[in-house]
Amino acid sequence: MPNPLIDRFLGSVIKKGHLTVTMASGEVHTLGTPSEGYPEVAIRLTDKRVVRDILLDPRLGAGEAYMDGRIVVEQGDIMSLVQLLRMNSPWERGGTLRPPSPLRRVKDGVKFLRSSFNQAASSKRNVAHHYDIGNDLYRLMLDPEHMQYSCAYWAPGVETLAQAQEAKLAHIAAKLHLSDGQRVLDIGCGWGGMAIFLAQHFDVRVTGITLSEEQLALAKERAEAAGVSERVSFELVDYRDLAKRGERFDRIVSVGMFEHVGRPQFETFFRSCANLLTDEGVMLIHTIGRFGGPGKTDAFTSKYIFPGGYIPALSETLAASEKMRLIHTDIETLRLHYAKTLRAWYANAQANREAIIDLMDERFYRMWTFYLSGATAAFESGGMGNYQIQFARSRHALPITRDYMAEAEERLRG
Repeated sequence: MPNPLIDRFLGSVIKKGHLTVTMASGEVHTLGTPSEGYPEVAIRLTDKRVVRDILLDPRLGAGEAYMDGRIVVEQGDIMSLVQLLRMNSPWERGGTLRPPSPLRRVKDGVKFLRSSFNQAASSKRNVAHHYDIGNDLYRLMLDPEHMQYSCAYWAPGVETLAQAQEAKLAHIAAKLHLSDGQRVLDIGCGWGGMAIFLAQHFDVRVTGITLSEEQLALAKERAEAAGVSERVSFELVDYRDLAKRGERFDRIVSVGMFEHVGRPQFETFFRSCANLLTDEGVMLIHTIGRFGGPGKTDAFTSKYIFPGGYIPALSETLAASEKMRLIHTDIETLRLHYAKTLRAWYANAQANREAIIDLMDERFYRMWTFYLSGATAAFESGGMGNYQIQFARSRHALPITRDYMAEAEERLRG
């Protein structure tokens, strides 16, 4: 009997690997061919509405059905299911490239215009949606040493999440080219890990800003416990409002925050940063980015994970910064580092399943693991990566070769 989910969607995707789908009616469909490196997964749909919901919006429909227990994974787990789907349609799938059809151009243009806005008035609410759900949840998932909720750096010899996050801090600190006595601004400081690390390794004063009250409270506690509270301060303030004060910083660092800016605010962000930097100032932005051109945020992520968020393409990030006379002094693409980081977080979430359910509930746990699974697949097979972009206001602000980065990083990593 024809089934639209199988015939129009899954059947056209699953070629490698093995997926068994048991419909609510009891029908069983087997898709794909067992292949080395591809998961073997079995799922069961508990009601007929699942098919309709997935066809209307595959990511949102599947996500909500999984959250509600209407998709049951009977072999494998949600990570392997999402991985199987994404691996069969990788971003870098090769082949001959052809120009998009006129209809595709129109659709892409509509998606572009509908992408998120993130005015100052809504930024705090959007941040609170994700980051103020409780520090206890993040303690169960992140590395306890630095509480880093961003892509780690899996340098040679690094084996654990904690080591990879410390390597990331050292990697970024080396690019900042810090000197004694400098003032550093950390935009989107999280739980204070970067600010504390810089104060521990350099004679600098660091100001961290966030819009999350939960993060602010814990960041202050962590700085006090680390013994650096005299040189590290944290404040609940929007970067736009801070720029209006007329303060200047020698260095700006922002890790995992630019994804929350929203495309219509890109120029405002870079104008604010340029005005916050001294004339010889240097800035390092670490952000998730698209390998291709501009796109749109999917409905599941917008609704449940990062309202107001938008993953930028490198092209639109650079275009916005160029207008503020910021020089792109160094750009690095991290291709697979976030995939490894997300798998480590997923493993921690699995290990702490009961504790997370006790804190939140079963539906939240399902939502959270679906989010981590989808993100992992996007970085392993989809069009997502990470960019570290170094900016300077003056062409004379940094050494003219990159040797200083490797030398500083080697010192920091011992």
